[in-house]
Amino acid sequence: MSRVAAVVVAAGRATRFPGPIPKQFLPLGGASVLERSIALLTACRELDGGIVVVVASEEIGGARAHVIEGLAGVRRIVAGGVTRVRSVLAGVEAAEAELVLVHDAARPFARPSLVAAVIDATRLHGAAVPALEVADTVKRIDGRGFVEGTLDRRILRLAQTPQGARREVLLTALRRAVERGIEPTDEAEALEREGIPIALVPGDPDNVKITTPDDWAAAERRVAALRPGAPRIGHGFDIHRFGEGRPLRLGGVEFPGERGLIGHSDADVVLHAAMDALLGAAGLADIGHHFPPEDPRFAGADSRALAGEVARLLREGSWEIGNLDLTLLAETPRIGARRTAMLEATAAAFGVDPSRVGLKATTLEQLGSLGRSEGIACHAVALLHRAGGGP
Repeated sequence: MSRVAAVVVAAGRATRFPGPIPKQFLPLGGASVLERSIALLTACRELDGGIVVVVASEEIGGARAHVIEGLAGVRRIVAGGVTRVRSVLAGVEAAEAELVLVHDAARPFARPSLVAAVIDATRLHGAAVPALEVADTVKRIDGRGFVEGTLDRRILRLAQTPQGARREVLLTALRRAVERGIEPTDEAEALEREGIPIALVPGDPDNVKITTPDDWAAAERRVAALRPGAPRIGHGFDIHRFGEGRPLRLGGVEFPGERGLIGHSDADVVLHAAMDALLGAAGLADIGHHFPPEDPRFAGADSRALAGEVARLLREGSWEIGNLDLTLLAETPRIGARRTAMLEATAAAFGVDPSRVGLKATTLEQLGSLGRSEGIACHAVALLHRAGGGP
């Protein structure tokens, strides 16, 4: 599969943003705007070619560049040019991958899922740009302060970054723009001028660009709302009856020779209870909403994959798992010999260290349906807190 690198453009500064420090280096809730933009890219697993950061030439060798060099995922820092197109060109030339994403450092709130969507579309079509539909009526003006006409907003889109393209194609488009003295406002325009088709990916309204003081104030309010605060606690419960002809899986671990549980997916009560506890703590809908039992896509689904999707939702909400405590209610099977494997598999499914997962089991002393060995149930309690300083 094609390797993907990213170019983060941090050279230059907006003329409408006052102050002696370029906005990309300003602290925003414990991390600079640039650091946040880099972090959101490294959170996308599909980005495997590293990050090239383009800064103003006077930053090279300085203290701020030194900090950026030490960030995870950063492969190189290069000096930008006197114009945006020259800065992007310098970054793309330094990137070492078949596909390249170009992202504005002033967009620190893009979600990793948006980055992944742009990568997927770029692999499929050769170039892609995220874009939003236009909600307001758009007027064309005559240059003298009067309306000249109304544009059809149905065929208009607001472009965002990151924008993706095959590296060699983008290099050619950027070099020709420089040769012709053209200043494209984004990478997509450079590609358009070369007749390169560009796929559209649904943009994200939260992927705002910090340009004005009002933008900065809004960004500070948004980050303040994500700072670590009171922890959130969630409870989950799941129960399934035994059935014939199905394997038994608990906490992501197979139990050969044991009767399995009936359910639309693999009926792993441990992971199901854990997912509901985590979703509840985050204030999200339960697993039945995210993985409907009537949806054929989830028939026989491996609950470890579903748990991974829940973990992704938590990350997108800037939630971090503090700990997860599980209590299995069953007469059979005995889990002692597999408890460690269950802890490790459950932790891996949610992307946390096994030390953050607790697992206990108890019998029902032959009371009720569970005591009669008609099924297995599990209680789960989850603790979440906001990821400190995350984008």
